[in-house]
Amino acid sequence: MLGGNGNFGARICRALGDESNLEVLPAGRGPRSRLRLDLASPDFALRLKDASPGIVVHCAGPFQGQDYRVARAALAAGAHYIDLADGRDFAARFAESLDSQARAAGRLAVCGASTLPALSSAVVDDLGKRFRKMHEVQIAIAPGQRAPRGAATIAAVLGYCGMPFKWLTDGKWRDARGWQELARLRFAGLGRRWAAACDVPDLELFPARYPDLRTVQFRAALEFTIQHFALWLAGGLRRCEMPLPLERWAGPLNRIASILDRFGGEKAGMLVSVTGEKVDGTRARAEWHLTVEATKGPEIPCLAAILMIRRLAKAAVAERGAFACMGLLRLADFEPQFSRLGIVTSIEEHPA
Repeated sequence: MLGGNGNFGARICRALGDESNLEVLPAGRGPRSRLRLDLASPDFALRLKDASPGIVVHCAGPFQGQDYRVARAALAAGAHYIDLADGRDFAARFAESLDSQARAAGRLAVCGASTLPALSSAVVDDLGKRFRKMHEVQIAIAPGQRAPRGAATIAAVLGYCGMPFKWLTDGKWRDARGWQELARLRFAGLGRRWAAACDVPDLELFPARYPDLRTVQFRAALEFTIQHFALWLAGGLRRCEMPLPLERWAGPLNRIASILDRFGGEKAGMLVSVTGEKVDGTRARAEWHLTVEATKGPEIPCLAAILMIRRLAKAAVAERGAFACMGLLRLADFEPQFSRLGIVTSIEEHPA
């Protein structure tokens, strides 16, 4: 478990700690790691091979700007590979870059076994059964202020603040900017929040998976308006070409943001909205809402990886090759985990 002592890696290790058919080794550079590995070391691939892993799980983000050396080293060591990558380019190029090596090794390599695109695509697959054609997908996450935040996650968020990226809108690839494009969205159990554009793998992966889509957008909705508009302002300054190395300030900015933790609410949420044409020709919008206790929100990005690890350990996955984590898990597969964590989900349908 690379990054096994981090925000997500530690949660996955705890969830799998009692599995009788698994030996979980948290790996990293720190003294708490049972297996000392440095991803940047020239002998990383050799040391990983010496450890003889069956499954390598990569949680050491941020993935923006990373190459595939960890995945290649895992496959060369004869191991299956799973990551929680949230980097758009990393996830979008993963399959074409690694599929031949994974098939030659007879192993499965899975990218994005996390909230995006694993859970989000499972939800869209499920909601898509209601439609003859899906035209629009809107996804938003509303994290709780009180939830623990990992340094890698903060660095990733700040890295694309104000930076341009493409998203599909009305059938055309249009420019958007990180933490701009503000909109008010409703989350079940939370009410309405401001939400801003984020650059995520789904923006590129979904149009290829669902070719009828004309719009795919993703936003994040922070709990406090002041934080949203601070990021919006920073993004605007970057848009004016002011050199703000925000990702370098991830640690101090996270400590400043933590001042508001005591005022945070009890809940966090997620919204997946699909608009399309039903079998009878009418247009409708189906919304899937998730509500969770704020402090348990960071468990959600870990669920897909936990499910995939268990399946691989039981030899219950026949696929071999390299894939983004779409179509490998169904929404029903997540539901026992939702129940364990006290997560409430609901589906609403409205005319569109």
